[in-house]
Amino acid sequence: MTTLLVASAGGHLAELHQLVPRLGVQDDCVWATFDSPQSRSLLAGEEVIHVPPVRTRDAVGALRDWLAARRVLRGGRFGRVVSTGAAVALSFFVPAARRGLTCHYIESATRIAGPSLTGRMVARVPRAQLYTQHAGWADERWRYGGSIFDGYLARPAAAPGPVSRIVVALGTQARFGFPRLLSRLVEVLPAEAEILWQVGSTRIPRLPAGARDQVPHAEMAQAMREADVVVTHAGVGSALAAMRAGRRAIVVPRRRAHGEHVDDHQVELAHGLDRRGLVLAREADAISAADLTEAASWRIDHAGDVGPFRWTG
Repeated sequence: MTTLLVASAGGHLAELHQLVPRLGVQDDCVWATFDSPQSRSLLAGEEVIHVPPVRTRDAVGALRDWLAARRVLRGGRFGRVVSTGAAVALSFFVPAARRGLTCHYIESATRIAGPSLTGRMVARVPRAQLYTQHAGWADERWRYGGSIFDGYLARPAAAPGPVSRIVVALGTQARFGFPRLLSRLVEVLPAEAEILWQVGSTRIPRLPAGARDQVPHAEMAQAMREADVVVTHAGVGSALAAMRAGRRAIVVPRRRAHGEHVDDHQVELAHGLDRRGLVLAREADAISAADLTEAASWRIDHAGDVGPFRWTG
């Protein structure tokens, strides 16, 4: 049975990519996602169908993806659809369900307290199978299958040195910048440090030299492995990438009150990961040089095989 894997570029794609081996579908699958430096790098060598990008709460973009989904599903090649969101999931699930395909929706790990808007809408699709990555809000409809953060553990670094290499990753959201964080980092990061600046759509008057909107996945992963410190917004893809690189990142949540996101789910994620010791959660206007030293004093290990994701696939 060929599985169609559907996800928006960014954190949703990063989550699904990490979960695929635990789903056991990697030997017969096709990806449907947006064309971006991240997706081209992360999915190199995979069969990929590029679909139009859709932004957060973008009805027109969702309609374009619905039309694309109808074309993709028309040939009868696929037996099921699996998605971690966001809006592109609904665009594919509606025509897939009409064709009798089983649709599996794995809610993002950012949703600690309950489902997202997409999750609530997908729950209305007939026969959709729903999964949460947080046992605390699992119920009869939303089953707990495990988490992308399973198996990660923080430990003190053997011999932390001076902070000389830093990665700043603010995500790739086209609609939402994060000028509060970028302005603070320009002030507090050591001038002599070697810094990779991935700023997305964020613009400030003193934009750092060499700032880039997007960085390919492979390049970012290598930079994080070589860095002493990673500072990132509380996007699940960026936080996960830092952990995979062995870094206990300084994670800063975007705030809805400042127009940095549609809600405060990043606040929940940042503090949830901080409680597990996997990140240092800080507010944008409170990051200090001491936080850089603290972050560099820890490493993140991974247990390796953490078992399959518990789903009905």
